[in-house]
Amino acid sequence: TAREVCEGQQIDMDFEETEGVSIDEYIEMIRLKTAVLPAACLKLGALFAGASDKDCLLTYSFGQNIGLAFQIKDDLLDVYGDQDIFGKRTGNDILTNKKTWLYLRALEKAVGKDKEDLLYYYSGKDFDISQKVSAITDIYDKLKIREEAEALMQEYNDKALADLDAINAPDERKEIIREFALALNVRNL
Repeated sequence: TAREVCEGQQIDMDFEETEGVSIDEYIEMIRLKTAVLPAACLKLGALFAGASDKDCLLTYSFGQNIGLAFQIKDDLLDVYGDQDIFGKRTGNDILTNKKTWLYLRALEKAVGKDKEDLLYYYSGKDFDISQKVSAITDIYDKLKIREEAEALMQEYNDKALADLDAINAPDERKEIIREFALALNVRNL
């Protein structure tokens, strides 16, 4: 797990200089960088509790899916979050040209001037801060990227909850983990 987290971090850093990053590559990077850690922690708990191999795999899958949902939510919060609630400057991913799911999906969908503007604003860092964030956010809004990201986040959350439901344990013993998964994805925007 430690090796995977480090690999994910390195891939994320490599993406800064890589052209043509795909959404699948991004999902794999966040799986490594973010999702394997909660997955491994939860699986360790299942192992210590004497869970079956099948339940340990389901627990790992649950953790991986909530980790993926968490990162997509984090990408959303960076653009649409309330800075005072979120705890860090919004728009930072845009300002640093970070290739997030939102950017990559917008790049896939954009045509004409929208695509030109995305590429233009992501070509450097010497732009007026509010102008750059506003221009990129406007493109995301026009292309309904926020709604797609929210749907993807919900898809990962649903997969996680399906895994949790399939674990052979009484529902009351799984409730705290269910609440944890739901709390991750209702963080304020």
